[in-house]
Amino acid sequence: MIGNAVKLSYRNKTILAPMVRVGTLPMRLLALDYGADIVYCEELIDIKLLQCKRIVNELLDTVDYVAPNERVVFRTCERERECIVFQMGSADANRALAVARLIENDVAGIDINMGCPKEYSTKGGMGAALLSDPDKIELILSTLVKGLSKPVTCKIRILPSLEETINLVKKIEKTGVAAIAVHGRKKEERPQHPVHCDVIKAISESVAIPVIASGGSYDYIKEHADIEIFRKATTASSVMVARSAMWNPSIFRREGMLPLEEVMQEYIKYAVKFDNHYTNTKYCLCQMLREQLETPQGKKLHSAQSTLEICEAFEMETFYEEMTAVLETKKASLDTTKNEANDHVEDPNVVQIAVRFDKREYPPQITPKMCLLEWCRKERHPQPTYETVQRPLDRLFCSTVTVADQKYRSIIWDKSKKLAEQSAAIVCLRTLGVPEGKLSEGGSSLVHKRKWQDKEVPNLAENGDGLSAETSHKKLHFSPGVPDTDTSKAS
Repeated sequence: MIGNAVKLSYRNKTILAPMVRVGTLPMRLLALDYGADIVYCEELIDIKLLQCKRIVNELLDTVDYVAPNERVVFRTCERERECIVFQMGSADANRALAVARLIENDVAGIDINMGCPKEYSTKGGMGAALLSDPDKIELILSTLVKGLSKPVTCKIRILPSLEETINLVKKIEKTGVAAIAVHGRKKEERPQHPVHCDVIKAISESVAIPVIASGGSYDYIKEHADIEIFRKATTASSVMVARSAMWNPSIFRREGMLPLEEVMQEYIKYAVKFDNHYTNTKYCLCQMLREQLETPQGKKLHSAQSTLEICEAFEMETFYEEMTAVLETKKASLDTTKNEANDHVEDPNVVQIAVRFDKREYPPQITPKMCLLEWCRKERHPQPTYETVQRPLDRLFCSTVTVADQKYRSIIWDKSKKLAEQSAAIVCLRTLGVPEGKLSEGGSSLVHKRKWQDKEVPNLAENGDGLSAETSHKKLHFSPGVPDTDTSKAS
């Protein structure tokens, strides 16, 4: 078992190893589908994570760590929460701890990569560069173990001599890490060089903590049964699979690997569902195709410049369109819910009632705005002023009317600016207890006044020489999302 807070066993487990640009969410989920027990994310540099903001993505049901440039640096989901190890590149103990604390509640464990020989890692003193500084290794790991509630592991490469390697591993064991992964090659060796199973075996026999054997893809692991063969050859507690899993993640199936075409289609489905960046999706699929890249399908994939074009290369454009429609519908629903929640937030300075103007309830040419204006004149108040905004999402309108320094609005959004203003007037009139001119209220002075005006000038409106009391003012320009202040006397 690893750690106290999380029961995460490495013994006799298969693991999808981290690979740069490979260990993203779609690939990890696919590996879990096929039988992997534990998955690693790709190595992520500590400084990059410290700049990120944690965001709960309700659209995708994921947790995203987003950089200032809006790029998603790390994405995970509930499904893998108990079986994902977050692998970090770091050369500073305090920085590593800060990142680990930021992310530990979203993962099952934290790993420090001390075996990466790539320049992007070593030039910053990370990865394989740490192998020459055992004291720094000890400081980083012991700081993490003491400061976290989740298990801590590390991954190393072997040193020039067996004695040096075992001494380093024993020093690491004393830090309290839960397990150590050993890539059975030296930092200058590459996949074409044979993996040193004898060194991994010697390490396994020299420490009490679990040892995870890594590096067997090229020489040993071609199918699921080979995972156990490699484990026995190294006497390790478990095996980490990298390139073989990248070429065909169904290598984790005990029943045997699936046809590559089927595996790639399942991978694409996850890539679309979780909005994986098309460049990463394309890279992973190219790694799966390998020698088939020169086929018509491979060439079409290689030239793809979007997720849709990738789907077209695999005749999955219908799936893409359907999933895109599902996500768009969900997004609209989430946006509406959020907007409604924001719309209905109590504002102590505004009287809010849920009302909507229905012209069928009023006599011809009589409106709540007219009633409110007439009341303000009678009471010698300044004329009502209306501030109207339009919501970009659904282009609906909401208006706030100010009367005698008090604001009134309806919490129901309307399909036009005029309707929104009428609704605001209704809220004001009902709050003040003033008749709003409805047919159900019977006769009113405003109705009789309007009938008298119509008799005096029956043809003005028809001839274009005059306008109704509601439209006699000059209209102000109105831009979506920008307050529109209406100070008309006739409204």
